[in-house]
Amino acid sequence: MIDVLLVDDSATSLILLKSILESDPTIRVTATARDGLEAIECVHRKRPDLIVMDINMPRLDGYEATQRILQIYPIPIVICSGAWKSPEAVQSFKAIDVGAVTAISKPEGPGSPDYAATVAYFIRTIKAMSAVRVVRRVRQLPIGGVCAEKANFAQLMQRYRQQIDCVVMGASTGGPPVLKEILGGLSPSLSFPIVIVQHITIGFLEGMVAWLQPSVRLPILIPQHRQAMQPGCIYFGPDQHHIGIQQGTIVLDTLRPPEHGLRPTVANLFFSAAEQYGKRAVGVLLTGMGADGANELHKMRLQGALTVAQDQESSLIYGMPGEAVKLGAAQLVLSPGEIITLLNGL
Repeated sequence: MIDVLLVDDSATSLILLKSILESDPTIRVTATARDGLEAIECVHRKRPDLIVMDINMPRLDGYEATQRILQIYPIPIVICSGAWKSPEAVQSFKAIDVGAVTAISKPEGPGSPDYAATVAYFIRTIKAMSAVRVVRRVRQLPIGGVCAEKANFAQLMQRYRQQIDCVVMGASTGGPPVLKEILGGLSPSLSFPIVIVQHITIGFLEGMVAWLQPSVRLPILIPQHRQAMQPGCIYFGPDQHHIGIQQGTIVLDTLRPPEHGLRPTVANLFFSAAEQYGKRAVGVLLTGMGADGANELHKMRLQGALTVAQDQESSLIYGMPGEAVKLGAAQLVLSPGEIITLLNGL
């Protein structure tokens, strides 16, 4: 049984979230709180397995409460907010900076056309996050790690130097802080574009970009259809659009339906990179639930591309990169720090 503390200043939201969570027989809401100070008191008394935390609350907001709780208790905290416009979204990502495991959108009521799918995703996320190991300090992703092919690492960097036309990345749960570390470590003189799919709640992307950009020396863009890619620019697949690459331009597609509830998919991006660039591409699959992009990373490898999976030690959820490793899709299994070294060395 997963014991959950719900923290939200809206009585209506507390009732809705409690009903949603307890619709799953393995989840029990053991306490509720109306602000961050009440949440801290409840944590002292109840010691929940997981906390679902709103971000905007009186007296003490979700960011400050997360920071204080994680100084004492190693409890997974999921930020759950209905406000995804900047600067509210930036505050949610700041909570991830200080140790929250992920941030998701607050489900809408039963009248919403996507209610069933939203509830299923919400419950799946809560269950997955309850198993995440948290430490009593600001969570730092390791940058040491172990390179799976240490002997070949330098050789591969030399082999692919000056031959890269595009880097594609895919991430899901746990992706934002890893992307912040990797993108923040990249040289401003990078000679190729980077295209990224991050599985994210609709409306979340602009806030994430606003949170990332001050830490990144390269421009971060949410592209338009048929926008030409420029070296040294980072492009994120926009909400509700499949994203691919064709003849040096970004191709967006809203006609094809979501795949396994996802749009954009890492699979579509990686497939197009394999087709368009072959050995002149690099594919990087990062932390996340599921297997999106694993098969397509394997296709990239078969086409001669350099393929990388994040290592298990630094992954919040070792779903997507783990599947890639099982398939033999990744030539290298690297920590975020090693991925930075690789990309800067190409």
